Amino acid sequence: MIFKSKANKALDKMEDPRETLDYSYQRQLELLQKVRRGVADVATSRKRVELQINGLEQQGKRYEEQGRKALSVGREDLAREALQRRSNLQTQIADLKIQHDNLQSEEEKLTTASQRLQAKVDSFRTKKETIKATYTAAEAQTRINEAFSGISEEMGDVGLAIQRAEDKTANMQARAGAIDELLASGALDDYSGSRTDDIQAELDRMGGGMDVELELARMKSELGQGPAPKSAIEQGQPQQQPQQQQAQPNQQTQQFRQPGEGA
Repeated sequence: MIFKSKANKALDKMEDPRETLDYSYQRQLELLQKVRRGVADVATSRKRVELQINGLEQQGKRYEEQGRKALSVGREDLAREALQRRSNLQTQIADLKIQHDNLQSEEEKLTTASQRLQAKVDSFRTKKETIKATYTAAEAQTRINEAFSGISEEMGDVGLAIQRAEDKTANMQARAGAIDELLASGALDDYSGSRTDDIQAELDRMGGGMDVELELARMKSELGQGPAPKSAIEQGQPQQQPQQQQAQPNQQTQQFRQPGEGA
């Protein structure tokens, strides 16, 4: 019982109604062909009986003529024999006519059955094509709905592939970001370029912070909230330029003084 139930379920899943309808239509056509062949066979038999009847009737007419000729020449015995044979032929003709009538009746029945079967086959063909078209449309609509909802096998595979690709991309991006941070911190050595030690890294970090402070000071100066920022070079030089500028006028004054004048 279990095997039959599972086999029936498997067959039901594999069955295509369109193929089943086409097979049924083919079987009906074969049956109709057999009925037509039967009608042709009965008609052939009927025609053969008709030919036999016609042949026996012709033979009976010849026996009748032979009997008349025998009587005309005074051969009554020959005339009696001819009429006896003609009588036997009449019996055969009567039996053949009975067979002919039966065959003709059977032919009419088969012809009527063939016409009815032909009408049934034509009706089934029309209904078959209608059902096939409806089933095909329903199947297409089902596939479209499954594609939109994502529950079809094809779309499910596509969705899984996209999900796996997104997960791998996210993992790769996270790995790349982690490696960049490790390279920047000096935890990992960069063998593809120049090696930077921790002191240089700290100086670079401080320089980046100084650039930010200078940019902030420049923006404050533009907004009128503070003095103009000094460049890094100016900040690094010692504050001796004003004294030198004051010393230069004194030297010039000493050059223009006359000898003997006081300092």
